Amino acid sequence: MTKIKLCGLTRPRDIEWANALTPDFVGFVFARKSKRYISPRNAQKLREKLNQSINAVGVFVNEAPEAVAALLNDGTIDVAQLHGSEDEDYIKALRLLTDRPLIQAFRVDGPADLERARASSADYILLDNGAGGTGTAFDWALLKGFDRPCFLAGGLGPDNVARAVRDVRPFAVDVSSGIETDGAKDCQKMAAFVNAVRNTL
Repeated sequence: MTKIKLCGLTRPRDIEWANALTPDFVGFVFARKSKRYISPRNAQKLREKLNQSINAVGVFVNEAPEAVAALLNDGTIDVAQLHGSEDEDYIKALRLLTDRPLIQAFRVDGPADLERARASSADYILLDNGAGGTGTAFDWALLKGFDRPCFLAGGLGPDNVARAVRDVRPFAVDVSSGIETDGAKDCQKMAAFVNAVRNTL
C-alpha cells in the first residue's frame, strides 16, 4: 500500500490529529523561509507527543550537514529530507555524520530531472513541482516507465490523491498545503486525504 506523509506540522493539535490517523510519516520544516518553519526545539516538543509508530521527517534547504545530523542523531527526527541544491558530495558528507535515512527532493520539469533523481544515492527520492509547498502538480505522465520508487509531492489533496496513487503507484504520497485551510492544518482534510489513499486499490 502507498505510504502517507503529512508535512508541515507545527502545532500540538496537528500532532494529535496525526496520531489519530497514523500516517507513515509526518514532516517538520526547518527551512527558515518557509511559512511552515518550526524551530528544532519546538519540533522536539512535538516529537515527544508523536505516536512512536510514525516516522518524523525533517525538511531542510541547504542546511549545514552538522545541523541536519544533530537532529537525526538526537532523535528529534528519523529521516532527513533534502529540498535544496544538495548534491552527492553533500550526501557523502552527511553520511559520515549519521546513518539515518535520507530523502532527496527533485523538481520535475522534464525527463532530465528524472534521470538525476534516478541516479541519487539517497535512500529515497521525492518528486515535486517547484520549491515545494506550492500546491501545484507536475505532469505525472512524465513518470511513465520511471522505475525508482518515489515520494510523490506537489498539488496533492483529498480530491486527486486517489488518482495519483492509481496512475503513478508511488512508494509514498506527500501533502502539505492540500490539507490546510487558511494556512493551517485542517483535521477534516487530513482525514479525507488519508482515507482516500487507504481506500484506493
